[in-house]
Amino acid sequence: MKPFRDKRRDSRSHQLAKGGAEQARGSGTVSGNRTEPKAAPRVLSRRDGALPAEHLPLILEVAPNADYALLDSGAGQKLEQYGPYRIVRPEGQAIWQKALPAKDWDRADAIFTGDTDEEGIGRWRFPKTPLGETWPMKHDGIDYLGRFTSFRHVGVFPEQASHWDHMAGLIAAAKRPVKVLNLFGYTGLASLVAARAGAEVTHVDASKKAIGWARENQEMAGLSQKPIRWIVDDAIKFAEREERRGSRYDIVLFDPPAYGRGPRGEVWQLFEDLPDLTDLCRSILTPKPLAVVLTAYSIRASFFAMHVLMRDTFAGMGGTVESGELIIREKSAGRALSTSLFSRWVA
Repeated sequence: MKPFRDKRRDSRSHQLAKGGAEQARGSGTVSGNRTEPKAAPRVLSRRDGALPAEHLPLILEVAPNADYALLDSGAGQKLEQYGPYRIVRPEGQAIWQKALPAKDWDRADAIFTGDTDEEGIGRWRFPKTPLGETWPMKHDGIDYLGRFTSFRHVGVFPEQASHWDHMAGLIAAAKRPVKVLNLFGYTGLASLVAARAGAEVTHVDASKKAIGWARENQEMAGLSQKPIRWIVDDAIKFAEREERRGSRYDIVLFDPPAYGRGPRGEVWQLFEDLPDLTDLCRSILTPKPLAVVLTAYSIRASFFAMHVLMRDTFAGMGGTVESGELIIREKSAGRALSTSLFSRWVA
């Protein structure tokens, strides 16, 4: 297998609004023959008031189930079960040794090769029968499409299920209309979970292709009548406009890339731009908000950094900031594979 670069958050179709090649915002960025002017920097000042309570470290775990299972991991790879298919993909954090014998790994239906000479499905090898680009999948009764992409992803990040369940619980417990904003929404699973729970959802992604895929998933899930707005836009610019328009949300989800480009060439750098976006997320909350959830992948940082940012940003609002890691529990030897850092403010 050839070496490859993990492009999960720097060229997956799920960028400044998760979608094609990581999109983002920034300075004098050329988009075709156009140059996007740099937006005036947001003036930040420390919030007054007591810091929210804190709960950390919080480890949110996804266990193997009928829809998805991490079968084994090790030697820089992971073996997963997505519905009917066994899939092998690279995993940089799996620095231990595989627990299952080679014959179990050899039964894989699809292996990501990372072949830089190929695009799309050509970067996958199918040892048994050639497979199509998409296949039907399920999450907690919600039907959607899995897809073999050129960035090794398959259209869903199973570790996010912990956040989805938590959000659905908040929506149900509110017993009132709830508005959810899903920034960097990618293929829409979080939006579908929120809509099924009864929320009115606004889903933003910089990639037109990802939005198209998300709409397909809505149709497939039988949730076409649910109120979901699908918007192709730069996440920060959209949030800034919502702030000016006075649009407000009860729950905000944001899952920004480490680096990315927006639909008009806007440049995003996580450590430079995350404080602005976090502040924006606070500014577009309703008077009685429920939660703001931040997730970050593939960054050289501790969740403590995000935790401190979130507590500072939500000073004076009460509630609790919970921070830690999302993990997937392995089926073979019960080991935990950490996938991402998160921090969430809960009213």
